[in-house]
Amino acid sequence: MNELLFFIAVFLNFVGVIIAYKLFNKTGIYAWIALATVIANIEVIKCVDIFGLALTLGNVTYGSIFLATDILNENYGQKYAQKGVFLGFFSLVIFTVFTQVDLLYTPSINDFAHNSMKTLFSLTPRICCASMSAYLISNSLDVILYKKIKDFFPSDKFLWFRNNGATMISQLADTVLFTLIAFFGVFSLKTVFELCITTYILKLIIALCDTPFLYLAKFINSKKNAQSVNENN
Repeated sequence: MNELLFFIAVFLNFVGVIIAYKLFNKTGIYAWIALATVIANIEVIKCVDIFGLALTLGNVTYGSIFLATDILNENYGQKYAQKGVFLGFFSLVIFTVFTQVDLLYTPSINDFAHNSMKTLFSLTPRICCASMSAYLISNSLDVILYKKIKDFFPSDKFLWFRNNGATMISQLADTVLFTLIAFFGVFSLKTVFELCITTYILKLIIALCDTPFLYLAKFINSKKNAQSVNENN
């Protein structure tokens, strides 16, 4: 069932991005980035087996952020895409600070949630640093690469190329950065390398799955622009 749930999650996440964009334009994309950043960092605590690989949840939701920033980059430009990255980083910082403050409260004798919250939100400084660093660097890299590739290949027939090229390279950077910062010296080099490979393979699958949804977002944007022109006329 995990494999089936994985593809359902991929579909739901990418459809969610498109619905947010369809209903609320780029504001919806910004809201999705903020929401997905928080959700992914909660999901990452749970470990599952998918395709025979031991992985953490959160990769699908996290992958949807790359689709979101690519939509902003494609339809509005690099400045708006980078703004989305900073918004996600801000959401991650605020989420981390608030949850750590919540854990400092002494629970009531009637409380039943504190231990569960402690399990979910007791992030070690190293994991927290790894997550924040990898997010900011890899997503900013994705924004820059997408713009660079688009400058060389501006035609819409290369939309798939700039989408996959930028995402695959930046996801590699994300995987290596997070794994090294979080686990170097904790596990053997062999284990760290295996974690990098297995996690990146999963992220490649997710990256390939998001391409049709970028085309759909491009189509939605074209219709909105055409409708705006007709209304002005």
